Amino acid sequence: MVVALSSTLLAFNLFAANNLVAKTEFGEANEIILTFANPVSDERLVSLNSYTVFEEPDPDIRLELVNITLNADKTEATLEFGEPLNQAEAHMVSVRGLSSSEAAMSFQVKKSYLGYLISILITAMLIKNFVFTKYLGLCVFMGTSKRKETAKGMGLVFSIVMVIATAMSWVFYNWFMIPYKLTFLQIVVFIGLVALSVQAVDTILRKVNPVLFSSFGIFLVLITTNCVVIAVPLMLAKDGYGFWESIMLALGAGTGFMLALYLMAAVRERLELALMPESFKGLPIAFILAGQFAMAFLGFSGMSI
Repeated sequence: MVVALSSTLLAFNLFAANNLVAKTEFGEANEIILTFANPVSDERLVSLNSYTVFEEPDPDIRLELVNITLNADKTEATLEFGEPLNQAEAHMVSVRGLSSSEAAMSFQVKKSYLGYLISILITAMLIKNFVFTKYLGLCVFMGTSKRKETAKGMGLVFSIVMVIATAMSWVFYNWFMIPYKLTFLQIVVFIGLVALSVQAVDTILRKVNPVLFSSFGIFLVLITTNCVVIAVPLMLAKDGYGFWESIMLALGAGTGFMLALYLMAAVRERLELALMPESFKGLPIAFILAGQFAMAFLGFSGMSI
């Protein structure tokens, strides 16, 4: 009994000094991993009833903890939950019963901000590719995916326009439209900012690389009303993204669009040498290819970063 009491007091002192848990991180989709500073000796640290876990914005919604697993040296505990965790949000973990006053000890679990930004980039580029999973921007996609060189150029220009337009949209939305209650004009303002970005790129490209500019034709102007370019500012306004989060979303969407263009162009160039019925040549086979690429990109849908 004396040994158990001493162990409990030691655990409490370590916890109170912020030395009990040395590291916290998310594991798999439904896991939180706790790394202890010393091997745990108090059984209450591995008891389901000792823990209360919730997302920081929703403290009233408790998450169901179904299992706790210790590693061999008892320095790492894996908390497993009944459902996947929303790892984009910070989570609070409370442990109670480690002191005589029964006061709960709490600590925060969240992704590093850099990791969060990278997850936004990868998600927009692969997991939720705007072309192959949301079917946006198909007009420009079909029109400029005939040659790899044109696809690379358009993808690069598209990414630049996306980042510039998104940065300006974020500034206007958060510094002017919200304070002056003009959010109902967001679509009109965003289209205007995108048009301004496209016009700037159009003027620069016309002087710097006239050959590439002429290869785009009407499709460079069509970027102004492209669904993808408008979708990103609307998403940042709806979801309340910060500035760098918005930039990473725009960069991921633009890079994903460039990847889709290049993959499509590479296959369409080879198809020009293939034997096929006349009725399939041109856009019919292009739509079939786009459908196959979309099915392939569905393989990324289960990823959690």
